[in-house]
Amino acid sequence: MKYHLIAFISGFLLDLILGDPVSWPHPIRAIGALIGLFEKKWNNKDEKKALRNGKFLVVTVILITGILTAFILLFGYYINVYAGMIIEIIMTYQILSIKCLKVESMKVYKKLKNDDLEGAKKAVSMIVGRDVEPLDKEGVAKAAIETVAENTSDGCIAPMIYTALGGPILGFLYKAINTMDSMVGYKNDKYLYFGRCAAKLDDVVNYIPSRISAYLMIVSSFISGKDFNGKNAYRIYKRDSRNHASPNSAQTESVCAGALGIRLAGDAYYFGKLVKKDYIGDDIRKVSFEDIKRANVLLYITSFLCELLLSFIFICML
Repeated sequence: MKYHLIAFISGFLLDLILGDPVSWPHPIRAIGALIGLFEKKWNNKDEKKALRNGKFLVVTVILITGILTAFILLFGYYINVYAGMIIEIIMTYQILSIKCLKVESMKVYKKLKNDDLEGAKKAVSMIVGRDVEPLDKEGVAKAAIETVAENTSDGCIAPMIYTALGGPILGFLYKAINTMDSMVGYKNDKYLYFGRCAAKLDDVVNYIPSRISAYLMIVSSFISGKDFNGKNAYRIYKRDSRNHASPNSAQTESVCAGALGIRLAGDAYYFGKLVKKDYIGDDIRKVSFEDIKRANVLLYITSFLCELLLSFIFICML
């Protein structure tokens, strides 16, 4: 438990310092490449085959990820405790994506600040799944804010919780499920059946973490300064946290919208088709590119609160 705590805290700090340099190899990119390979081979126009193969994809990716992670980690600890701890630190660092999320969203911020709409669209296209061509400056800013808000749970708090519960093995299993959902979990002609199992499993594993994330973000809204409204964050959360097709995505989005006093979500285009969506939050003021920075403040404070809470629980168990 002591070494797990050291790895948990050290991995978190490494993520804040280093982020995810593109030039460095990363296991999540390897998992993504594996999913892409299987998708090309197994996705099928026949509904029954697509459903079956989609389940097979989930089982195969989970097994490969779990077995490889366990082998590398246990082999490290077999060599000696320090080798194992170093490997666990590196794995924990690779599971989290706090700084990466900030860096990528701030690329959008910088382009909008410089009045470069086309550059902002290109930057935001790297972190969202929607079509970006129809977006104006406000739409691009909203897309970036929504991504930061949603991924505060998916990319930061949820993997942190699963890593705390089961070490890097459970942490990487969560990331594999989340990566499958982000790649094939779309309700379109191509992935409606093939990606259904991955999407449903992602809903299940994120159900509790997304709600923990929301309440941690509400607390963050109270302590983040004058630009944030904690009372309104809680009010909008209670009202709009279910205003999404996913049972989890609107949890932190609603808190962020309420904290900033803006309206998020609404209709969006995906793969050339208009998807009708409910709004989240009140249109108290127009969305500004400065709200991207504010969303990142919530991201960081929420992540710190979660790390402190989980570390405190670890210490109490020692």
